[in-house]
Amino acid sequence: MEAIILAGGKAERLGDAARGLPKPLVPIAGQPLVAWQLGLLSRAGVERVILSCNAGAGELFASTLNGIGPELAIAEEPERLGRGGGIRFAAAERRENGDVFALNGDELLDLDFSALLAQHRSSGAAATITVAKPRSPFGVVELDGERVSGFTEGGTIEYWVSCGVYVLGDEALARFPERGDHETTTFPELAGEGKLGAFRHRGLWLTVNTPKDLRRAEEYVSAHPGWLAE
Repeated sequence: MEAIILAGGKAERLGDAARGLPKPLVPIAGQPLVAWQLGLLSRAGVERVILSCNAGAGELFASTLNGIGPELAIAEEPERLGRGGGIRFAAAERRENGDVFALNGDELLDLDFSALLAQHRSSGAAATITVAKPRSPFGVVELDGERVSGFTEGGTIEYWVSCGVYVLGDEALARFPERGDHETTTFPELAGEGKLGAFRHRGLWLTVNTPKDLRRAEEYVSAHPGWLAE
């Protein structure tokens, strides 16, 4: 089993907290963010990961992640291809056809990749996307008539949204754009044909975009010292 990780994030919104590194290499509890993903993939039986990054960044990723998790292959995009184009470009580096995981390299999550793959294969879908109900970033104001009676933290958003983690079969990959976003092209087409599956994830899903997100990620890993322990 192979996986594709999109690792082109520049970490511009992280500012100085990024230490000048690409976002997937920003440290979380002493390890690059993407190393936590590599650990999860390894536990799910993934033996090789193709990392799609910007031109010229491959050597940095290879040297930083050497010896962490599965075998690593680097696919440097010759130009900005978009998420869909990046996945299609990296998929050309696969050793075998068949199902492949694909995910963004800037997220901390505790997804059960084995269960995701099992559901995908049993469903017969061309692709399966992971969906979640994220927490609202807004606090809730409780009202009693025209008076405020209290405040609570924001709850879970009602709607399911894509986590950016997929299992892709050969049919889906063949329909990915060479440049652009698959979530506005390929996936709507597959959904219209009844070929797109959904895997519900109710655990951790945190995209690390800002210093606040980085602190939350650090706090989570610190509060779960056994997480990803072999």
